[in-house]
Amino acid sequence: MEQGDVQPRASLPRGSGDPRPPAGYQTLLWVQGLYFALTGVWPLVSMETFLAVTGPKGDLWLVQTVGILITVIGLTFLVGAWQREWGGAVPFLAVGSAGALAAVDAVFVAKGILSPVYLLDALVEALLIAWWLVLLFRRQPRDSASPSPVLPRDLGVPASS
Repeated sequence: MEQGDVQPRASLPRGSGDPRPPAGYQTLLWVQGLYFALTGVWPLVSMETFLAVTGPKGDLWLVQTVGILITVIGLTFLVGAWQREWGGAVPFLAVGSAGALAAVDAVFVAKGILSPVYLLDALVEALLIAWWLVLLFRRQPRDSASPSPVLPRDLGVPASS
């Protein structure tokens, strides 16, 4: 393997060289996957109840498009949990998508464009981010005395040359 190549997922090291995910990883994927899948599919199956809770929207096609994307992201997390996948881009997608949704919620509630009910979603997204950060950066027991956090190289990010 040349320098800069990504290691196969099965051999990704985690601190002590253990390719297994940290405790709680699969549970977090199930939780975030279910939350995203359910909230994403909601406007697709009942636009009427979605609008009753979240307030009127101008472009319903855009609501449906975002719903489809959030559903697909949620299903990706559920497949990852089911297959017990570890590493790769899933943690980045999980934190990034939760961060993006929380930011949209907060900014557009502040501007008066979205209903304040979206702050509940922003809170859930912030809790998911916090859970991911604790999970990925907490100290893990190792054979040696000094544990280390999960580093980008541990998640399959290629090393810079």
